[in-house]
Amino acid sequence: MTEQRELPELGFVALSRYAWRQLTSMRTALILLMLMGIAAIPGSLIPQRPINPMAVRDFFSSNPELARWYDRASLFEVYASPWFSAIYILLFISLIGCVLPRSVEHYKAMLAKPPATPKNLARLAHYENFSATPGALERASSWFSKNRFRVRVEENSLSAEKGYLRETGNLLFHLSLILILIGVSFGSLFGMNGYAIVNVGERFINVPTTYDSLSFGKLKSDNSLQPFQIKVDKFLAKYDPKTSAPLDYTAWVTVTDEGKTQKQTIKVNKPLTFGNARVYLQANGYSPVVTVRDELKNVVFQGPVPFLPQDGNLRSIGAIKVPDVQPSIGFVASFVPTNARTASQGAVSIYPELLDPKLLFSIWEGDLGLDSGVPQSVYKIDTSTLKQIGLGSVKPGDTYNYPGGSITLETVLPWVNLQVVQDPGKSYALIGAILAIAGLLTSLYGRRRRIWIRVTDSGVEVAGLAKNSAPGLEVEVNKFISFVKGER
Repeated sequence: MTEQRELPELGFVALSRYAWRQLTSMRTALILLMLMGIAAIPGSLIPQRPINPMAVRDFFSSNPELARWYDRASLFEVYASPWFSAIYILLFISLIGCVLPRSVEHYKAMLAKPPATPKNLARLAHYENFSATPGALERASSWFSKNRFRVRVEENSLSAEKGYLRETGNLLFHLSLILILIGVSFGSLFGMNGYAIVNVGERFINVPTTYDSLSFGKLKSDNSLQPFQIKVDKFLAKYDPKTSAPLDYTAWVTVTDEGKTQKQTIKVNKPLTFGNARVYLQANGYSPVVTVRDELKNVVFQGPVPFLPQDGNLRSIGAIKVPDVQPSIGFVASFVPTNARTASQGAVSIYPELLDPKLLFSIWEGDLGLDSGVPQSVYKIDTSTLKQIGLGSVKPGDTYNYPGGSITLETVLPWVNLQVVQDPGKSYALIGAILAIAGLLTSLYGRRRRIWIRVTDSGVEVAGLAKNSAPGLEVEVNKFISFVKGER
């Protein structure tokens, strides 16, 4: 009978070392990278609470049971969820533990001499033996130096090696991934991103209450906002008259920063810069300026109302909410800058500019839900509990009378959407992406090879060896032999 031996159990230290080796292996890093890509998919398919809380609320209304399960799994906040952060941190640790030791070993290998000439060169690929010629080793040394080989000189032989850039590019690619992860983490911790719709003639002040949506990094607060002001003086959009495609957007603004006021312009690819914050011209649309009066002709609402564009010709939808009358009044409206009608769609816009503007609306009365504490879209009104009391349209200067009041379209103002961004990690991510591409190209086109030459009494022996069977070594060895023979 064979004796059965019990294997000793791994202690805490041995188990920790084993776990560390598994975590820092390249296979684990690739698996984690794939998992992070898969984990990011729900963030693209499911509405995210920090970006679009209205869509999340609508999802809860239409799918309450499914939404509760999604919320438990943090699918409405994928990129801030514990499981996504765990994958991200494990990938970061795995890459560092895998790449840094390999980089140190690669650096030592680059400084070391090439391996000694093997005793039996005939066993290697691309072996050739020819009669000795005077000065063969000197010519071989000259050829190696000209072609940037690292050479090891022995008594009657030379050992040459080249192609460390392949492994260097591979390591550079993985180190660049670490740099990209650092850039992304800096942005998520110390960055901010905000959007604000500003009508022409109005002023934007960089305080939290001015933004329509605002999000901060985990280690950044609203107290860190740099104080500046932007007044939109004029906005001009140019379109192709045949296709309605936008040609150019320009906003002329008055900027006040650190007590200094100056005139500047913002274009789509020409943002304003305030310290480490940049202000981009993100989008544009129209704000009808309306006046709503009650049955006693008292003004109960007056001002511009931003409408949300729905197509390239800026057909827009919006909601005018008037809570200061009893009962409250709401206008579910659409706006067309160049009015036309079709049999299937009704009122449409056939050009983005204000050539024939028209405001169309239905009028509803009842509780608008503004005091319920539930967030709601400024562009929509829930009419399920309201009563419709009118349906009409107006052009600039026109007034429409309905039971209990009237609405007048005074004029139409353009609006611009300003995006304020602070992303301290974007430069790291950009540099990392550039280095990753450079490393990938280097690793793809680099070739690691070795060539040996030995002079004996019977002649000259030459052999070569390519790592990973990289092509092109036979051609290079033939050129080397021709040079050693004095043929070239």
